[in-house]
Amino acid sequence: MKTEIGTGPDIPNILIVDDISANLKLLGDILKDEAYKIRQVNNGELALQVAEQQKPDLILLDIMMPGMDGYEVCGKLKKNPELKDIPVIFISALDGTNDIVSALALGGADYISKPFQGEEVKARIRTHLQIHLQSRELQRLNATKDKFFSIIAHDLRGPFSGFLGLTQLLAEESPNYSPDHIQKIGILMNSSATNLFRLLENLLEWSSMQRGLIAIIRVDSDLLTIVRECCSILVESFKSKEVELIYDIPTGLIISADLNMLMTIIRNLTTNALKFSNRGGTITISATSNVDNIEISVKDTGIGMDPELVSQLFGIDTKTARRGTEGEPSCGLGLLLVKDFIGKHGGEIWVESEVGQGSVFTFAIPHKNSTAD
Repeated sequence: MKTEIGTGPDIPNILIVDDISANLKLLGDILKDEAYKIRQVNNGELALQVAEQQKPDLILLDIMMPGMDGYEVCGKLKKNPELKDIPVIFISALDGTNDIVSALALGGADYISKPFQGEEVKARIRTHLQIHLQSRELQRLNATKDKFFSIIAHDLRGPFSGFLGLTQLLAEESPNYSPDHIQKIGILMNSSATNLFRLLENLLEWSSMQRGLIAIIRVDSDLLTIVRECCSILVESFKSKEVELIYDIPTGLIISADLNMLMTIIRNLTTNALKFSNRGGTITISATSNVDNIEISVKDTGIGMDPELVSQLFGIDTKTARRGTEGEPSCGLGLLLVKDFIGKHGGEIWVESEVGQGSVFTFAIPHKNSTAD
């Protein structure tokens, strides 16, 4: 299964619903010079189908239509948890007080009577889009806050508790332990401290990203050298899990990217692949270059994911963390950071995965002179 995760800026998406083609053309002409993606349908049933396929940011909805009228369409939209927040502006020849009250009572955000003025339509659309986008941003910020609290309350507390337990065991029982036993405890403490450090590092970087404190500084670097350096700190982890690491990157392939961001992306994807690899598996890091960008893939032969989990991987408000094949902890923060850093470069990331067959995470970084920059 392949799932694409876009990272570019969204263009406001407006759905226009009217059974009269002349009205659709008129509204399309009014909005043609605006920075919107416009979709037009001529009946209520089709409007609901289109809205479910690609959720619009705003709907212009006629009332008097054959079959399912505008009132019924709005009622169904508001009963759908995925669509209920979409602002609906009714546009109708009906201009009685009762008509307007009925439309607003059903959840309509506004009401424009025909014949309408183009500037009025554009002004009301701008107003409701701004409110809608501000509401969506507030929801995102709340989800970010909740994610922080979750990490602090659970994902940090758990590893710290384990680490403290090991230090207490060593402090109280070390006189009774052999040197080999003490060494084993020391190895466990080092592994625990390493996981905590990586989590804190990701948390601090992600926090800086959310507050707009990280600027991208591109430099030209040899990709194979960068990847080897990122993976050098994971050598012992690969050995202990008996997982083979393979590089399939052309010698001399130069990438233009922010070094800190690129290393964070590669480190997180490689650590993630190792975490969900079975003992004796392989991880392959490969790269190719084309006219527009450089594509880098991290492929594992691990446990893979079902379509539902793949679809939730990069959602801030979803809980996708799961333990690795040998109980390795995870909070899901690394992939959020990966997506944000790739977006900073104007790139995108996509995933191919199948349960029991492993996963491939591929991301594209546009060349420095690409129009995607």
